[in-house]
Amino acid sequence: MFVCASTECFPDLSSKEALSRLVDLEYTVVELAIHEQDGWLKPSEVLADLERAINLCRATHRMTVAALSINIDAEGPAYYEQFSACCKLAKAIKVVTMVVPSAELGAPFNEEVERLRKLSAMASLEGAVVSLKTQVDRMSQDVDTALMFCNNVPGLKLTLDPSCMIYGPNQNRGYDKLIDHVQHVHLRDTSKNELQVRVGQGEVDYGKLVSQLGAAKYNRALSVNMTPMEDVDHEGEMRKIRLLLDSLL
Repeated sequence: MFVCASTECFPDLSSKEALSRLVDLEYTVVELAIHEQDGWLKPSEVLADLERAINLCRATHRMTVAALSINIDAEGPAYYEQFSACCKLAKAIKVVTMVVPSAELGAPFNEEVERLRKLSAMASLEGAVVSLKTQVDRMSQDVDTALMFCNNVPGLKLTLDPSCMIYGPNQNRGYDKLIDHVQHVHLRDTSKNELQVRVGQGEVDYGKLVSQLGAAKYNRALSVNMTPMEDVDHEGEMRKIRLLLDSLL
């Protein structure tokens, strides 16, 4: 296992500044947010000029890219065209993990299964893996639903975010049954009342998580996914969680 950080941690900085800030904080591995809104790079830009996107993703201040987080606003055929372009980008920069959000609550289960099957098949053609994020206010927030997606979609894996088993409607739900399906991990500290709190003030048991992942032979990223909080030293929090995770590995 190794520590990583997402460019989502610095949503207000330019692409180059976000990477530079992570390097200053002594992170050596990065997860790039390919999001249409507030992303490090937009999926529509990847489709419009794949070569430019590849060059940008290779110019990462010598940071290793562990994963791409994909969030596409387009619908219909355009959605899949942009996702296909992102798969080609992943192959070109030798990234396997592609983090995607699940559908919003209330979406038909069978329709979401079909979407995920199509994404997984497209990714596999380029040697990539779709990693569905467990996320509050999405279908994947429920442990059993996330597991059903994995059981019904060939090749589908999970990006485990323990926060959604602490905050929200699934409080006190364990994630033990998901461990064998984990491809990637997102981390911040979380309390029952707030999705993100200062490191050490929440209820995420980092030691237990690392132990469980180790027992399952997990050998990929622990990706810090923290956004700035008002009146809090964000860089200090980013440094604190890196040191905490490093001490557990």
